[in-house]
Amino acid sequence: MAVNTDRAGNKPLIERRSIDYIPEAERHGRLFSQFTLWMGANLQITAIVTGALAVVLGGDVFWSLIGLLIGQLLGGGVMALHAAQGPKLGLPQMISSRVQFGVYGAAIPIVLVCLMYLGFTATGTVLSGQALGQLFGVSDSVGILIFASVIVLVTVLGYRVIHFIGRVASLIGVIAFVFLFWRLMSQTDVGALLQIRHFSWSSFLLAMSLAASWQIAFGPYVADYSRYLPSNTSAVKTFFAAGAGSVIGAQVAMIFGVFAAASANGQFAGHEVAYIVGLGGTGATAALLYFSIAFGKVTISTLNSYGSFMCIATIISGFKGHLTVTRMQRLVFVLVIVGAATLIALLGQHSFLGAFKSFILFLLAFFTPWSAINLVDYYCITRERYDVPALADPKGRYGRWNLLGISVYVFGVLVQLPFISTKFYTGPLVAALGDVDISWIIGLVLPAAVYYVCAKKWHSAVPDQLILPVVQSSEVQPETSGAGRAAAQA
Repeated sequence: MAVNTDRAGNKPLIERRSIDYIPEAERHGRLFSQFTLWMGANLQITAIVTGALAVVLGGDVFWSLIGLLIGQLLGGGVMALHAAQGPKLGLPQMISSRVQFGVYGAAIPIVLVCLMYLGFTATGTVLSGQALGQLFGVSDSVGILIFASVIVLVTVLGYRVIHFIGRVASLIGVIAFVFLFWRLMSQTDVGALLQIRHFSWSSFLLAMSLAASWQIAFGPYVADYSRYLPSNTSAVKTFFAAGAGSVIGAQVAMIFGVFAAASANGQFAGHEVAYIVGLGGTGATAALLYFSIAFGKVTISTLNSYGSFMCIATIISGFKGHLTVTRMQRLVFVLVIVGAATLIALLGQHSFLGAFKSFILFLLAFFTPWSAINLVDYYCITRERYDVPALADPKGRYGRWNLLGISVYVFGVLVQLPFISTKFYTGPLVAALGDVDISWIIGLVLPAAVYYVCAKKWHSAVPDQLILPVVQSSEVQPETSGAGRAAAQA
């Protein structure tokens, strides 16, 4: 009874913890919130544009839809496996990477994750700025600045507000998408679009890669939003709640993007927001659609900004061993993060579509091997038996640098290079494969296999069971990241 009362009384509007372990007395929430959060994060304009790219870049409508679905399921499975770690460990996702990379070594993938957040926040801000510019009759640049201000506010408030906005965004997104689908179907002969079939491996795998990269990119922070659930929450149910919300939301949005781009006769690229709203109508209807587009981006852009804050705090705490984040420091972190993303958005808003496609595909080279290593270690090697206090101790069980994890990670990145096809870089084997990019498949399978074999021989000692920190009270140093400051309990 005391625990339930404590939980009920420890849910402030502004989040009090940052990267700390979440003690059982402060756990709250329901699995349904995972579904609504990730559906709301995916029912939005950037997912529409991502799906549209499959057709804009030459893909067939029918086979693009199939490729996107397969990519969603594969990438969504990876994403959901990360989500299932949250309730068990009570930790942000990237801190748990210290098991595989070391307390200092985990900074390597975390820095790359920060770059990912920055890029996604910037690209989302471009589209939201277009929507707000049309809604308020101002320039896109002013719209970008308005949107950035909202993101700063929500990010500073933290976990509970993010989940609330996720629920509202899901409701608004469903209503907007139902209406837009109805308008699209009434104006377009979808049956005719589906009958025009020209299969191409390169286009098909491009569609798969777009969807898979979209889902895998959530992996580095998905557990951040499931870690407040009670520790006895079913891992299987968490997997399906987060995974289903993300896959269904993204696939619906990308299906709409495919049909919209296929029926646009070349008018989609460069005018994504205006074209989509134009399908719905003018006047008050258009204003509501512009609002729904901007509000739909609030959820995912806040997740990215919040994730950036968590990652920066994780890096600093890894080297300092102890980090107290005051609310003012949190605000400064968020202002710097959102400010950098906003600057990128303002500078790159006129070359958005091509740069975005290259960006999300290039990300795969850095995040698929990280996901492979983290998941194989958690589910197959340590089998959920982490020493949580040791994650804050460079002299402890996991050490400063884990050469095994770092070496396999570097191998996982390098082995993909011959197969990558983006504007940033094209590997030497891409042309021989008919311009098909299969790097993300290589980056998942090979590092997973190599890490499993090597870790079976050379992995450091694994505790007999999960070791959690003892937290005296939720009122004591609520934003201190020293998970190892309390004595460990078996």
